[in-house]
Amino acid sequence: MSAMRVDAKVVMLGKESVGKTSLVERYVHHRFLVGPYQNTIGAAFVAKPIQVGEKVITLGIWDTAGSERYEAMSRIYYRGARAALVCYDLTDSSSFQRARFWVKELQNCEEHCKIYLCGTKNDLIEGDRSLRQIDYHDVQDFAEEIGAQHFETSSKTGNNVDELFQKVAEDYNNTAFQYMTGKCFMHIRPFFCMNPLSQMAFRVVNWSQCIFRGCMNCHNNNFD
Repeated sequence: MSAMRVDAKVVMLGKESVGKTSLVERYVHHRFLVGPYQNTIGAAFVAKPIQVGEKVITLGIWDTAGSERYEAMSRIYYRGARAALVCYDLTDSSSFQRARFWVKELQNCEEHCKIYLCGTKNDLIEGDRSLRQIDYHDVQDFAEEIGAQHFETSSKTGNNVDELFQKVAEDYNNTAFQYMTGKCFMHIRPFFCMNPLSQMAFRVVNWSQCIFRGCMNCHNNNFD
């Protein structure tokens, strides 16, 4: 089985139908798929290498289901994440309330995970500003309050999508450098996650990045 090296685990969170999958499709495959859309069940994984200076960093992106019935499952996938893209639909005010919920979850459970607030479907409000239900400045104030980055994106046009993920990779790179030059380098021992629930084996550089860390599959198959 071939393995895929992952440097930074990134999780997509947000209410169903806000466009998380479309965001990943635009970034990874440079395309926008026209409906009918099917809601994500559980989560989908994809890895994407990105150039940051002279380094190539591979983001392991977990696209989670937005339906509340999969809420407990989503908690599995954001364990050990270095970055969370908390998405909301600019034309749906309830989606931002759901985004606030995920922010609180991350603050309580993954305090070292960097948060990026991502407004989606910007193309719709560019065409008709009356469709905007979430004020830009309100979100910006909230982002500053929680120490998050804030982007408004369009998966249809590609606006701000590459910039968002580039920022994630750059922030990870800066943080990793701080670990290297500080007192502790964390636990940098590459391993393969072999948990059957992951549906594939993927290589990560830190055991804590694995969503199934602590399971016997990883414990028994961990090697350099």
